[in-house]
Amino acid sequence: MSKENLSKLIIQLERNNFEVFLASDLRSAKEIFEKEILDKLELSTVSYADSITMKSTGVLDILRAKTDIDFVDTFDPENSWREQINQRKKALTVDLFLTGTNAITEAGQLVNLDMIGNRISALSFGPRYVVLFIGKNKLVADLDEAFKRIKTISAPLNAKRHPDLKLPCQITGTCHDCISPQRICNSWSIIEKSYPKKRIKIILIDEELGY
Repeated sequence: MSKENLSKLIIQLERNNFEVFLASDLRSAKEIFEKEILDKLELSTVSYADSITMKSTGVLDILRAKTDIDFVDTFDPENSWREQINQRKKALTVDLFLTGTNAITEAGQLVNLDMIGNRISALSFGPRYVVLFIGKNKLVADLDEAFKRIKTISAPLNAKRHPDLKLPCQITGTCHDCISPQRICNSWSIIEKSYPKKRIKIILIDEELGY
């Protein structure tokens, strides 16, 4: 993505009531999160959903280290599956929720596909603030391209990260609209605008990151 396209995207996202920050790389994204977002919010609870890009910044380490903030860990390996689900329900009530996105259109729409829906639920309603970390490779022309990207790139690659699942896309690298009970593609979400204004904050990173 060119600098010009990034600038156009930022303008469109701001028109859609998102608050947008531009980072040159992962380190810059971490600094922006800490100084421009975290330090300016009054928070008592935080949580997160799965995002390779977000995790790569190291921001979760910052949050875990804060003794005055309750960190709701939705992926604690010490917890059972049922306990993890309960944590993800609790995460919908936090002050700050962190994640990424599967695709973002030139019109400034956020497009995501979930297995159980905890991430897209938090994007739509619940947490007081949401921060998304998005690499420039997630930009697509329109909704059709967003759906295509997710079905042929994001979903198959995410499936491969979980070898315990048994899905055809792990082998072929593309979606088969499978009927597996372990299917990770169940719920779609399209966020057109942020409501309330600036509730959803986006850190655009000028690197190709994540799936």
